[in-house]
Amino acid sequence: MSASNLPEALVAIVGPTATGKTGLAVALATEFSAEIISADSRQVYRGLDIGTAKPTAHERAQAPHHVVDVVAADNASFSVAVWRGHAEQALENLTARGKQPWLVGGTGLYVQSLVDGLTFPDVPPQPKLRAKLERTLLAEGIDALAARLQHLDSVAAAQIDLRNPRRLIRALEICLVSGKPFSAQRTRRPPPYPVLQIGLRTDRDTLYQRIDERVDEMIAGGFVAEVECLLDQGVTTELPSMQSAGYRQLAAYLQGCYTLAEAVQQTKYATHQLAKRQETWFRKQKGIQWIEIGADAIESARERIEEFYRECHSGDTKTPQVKEQ
Repeated sequence: MSASNLPEALVAIVGPTATGKTGLAVALATEFSAEIISADSRQVYRGLDIGTAKPTAHERAQAPHHVVDVVAADNASFSVAVWRGHAEQALENLTARGKQPWLVGGTGLYVQSLVDGLTFPDVPPQPKLRAKLERTLLAEGIDALAARLQHLDSVAAAQIDLRNPRRLIRALEICLVSGKPFSAQRTRRPPPYPVLQIGLRTDRDTLYQRIDERVDEMIAGGFVAEVECLLDQGVTTELPSMQSAGYRQLAAYLQGCYTLAEAVQQTKYATHQLAKRQETWFRKQKGIQWIEIGADAIESARERIEEFYRECHSGDTKTPQVKEQ
């Protein structure tokens, strides 16, 4: 981005799935003349609406959302680098229109790429190599791939989620194609504007209960029909879009591999695991101001955002001090 198109500040609202990030952001956005840039790796796909808890038409009317529905569900090459390009375009657009950008979502790598200025190797997807690594995953398990990455790039192995097959395979792909460690090809250039990160959290039991209730609401709202429509369009379960919690499980139900009750239970379990990974990721990130979800969350967020903007406008410091809580 050119200097003239840089925002004066960026607010990020992050945390695990089902903590109410979108609801909180929408509730406050109008008050601060803000629009939302989605940091969700599944909401980028068109046709994945119910199962990704995509913002509703009413929520988008209250607070416009960007980087949502930007690619078809059968796209196999969307990456964090592509997402960042879309996000930077949105930042420029919002700055030009005098709007405050709010980054909202739970995909930690997306958030980090913008908040910390983390860039990634420009290595295009390698379908044949990826298919070979996926066969290894099926035959030998994820630990075999993790051991291989540990051998090729121990730094990357210590940094990425080794239980996430897609991230693991991508790191191996970059190492093998470029001949260089994945970690050595990542650079970090923090943005020249201040950033406030607000994280939403709750205890594990409450979070799992919220997840389970939301999955039940998704099923009642037509999630099965949504998955059936995607399958009818030729969107296969091997594609990245269908790796989202619930889509592969409901596809298995539609193909006769599960009962509906089993698919729903598997969806809840997969979402619990996703939430645990997100919690682990965000706990490791510095500078996040944590807020417990509940009746006071919106007011607490409002106060912190107001204070942040006051510091930005005062000119006392280029980057307001953020206290971890």
